[in-house]
Amino acid sequence: MSKLNPYEDFLDGRPIEVILAAAPEAIRSMLSEIGDANASTRPAPGKWSAAEIVCHLADCELVFGFRLRQALAEDGPTIQPFDQGKWAAQYSGIPAGRALEVFSAMRGWNLGLIQSALPEARGRTMTHPERGVLTFQAVVETMAGHDLNHLTQLRKIAGPAQ
Repeated sequence: MSKLNPYEDFLDGRPIEVILAAAPEAIRSMLSEIGDANASTRPAPGKWSAAEIVCHLADCELVFGFRLRQALAEDGPTIQPFDQGKWAAQYSGIPAGRALEVFSAMRGWNLGLIQSALPEARGRTMTHPERGVLTFQAVVETMAGHDLNHLTQLRKIAGPAQ
């Protein structure tokens, strides 16, 4: 696995595509435990609510999908970083369930791309201005670790029974 994956430590040994495919249902389960009434409540000052986490996951799925498509369509493109805090400023009032619908639809779309592109596209490169050269595979692994990181946060919000 790529050392350029900042979420590598969250990977749990399952195949990456299994982690990616399981994420929508895992998020749905966590949101069910948290409940609609609590989904917009921040667990602590400066921490995202469950709804904000799922909005962030939907935004990231959009970004990851664009990056993967760009890497397939161009030779060594430079990808655009984004300020997640500034993007998160737009999340107020978006229900967690709506964000999950968007995330789930885009994840299905991106999984189809990943499955059709791998293993041939594994080594396709792109340059991230802050992280350097990344491969298609490193981005896919980052997606999985990122999911698991935020699922851990959702489990904490859901409480000790999780």
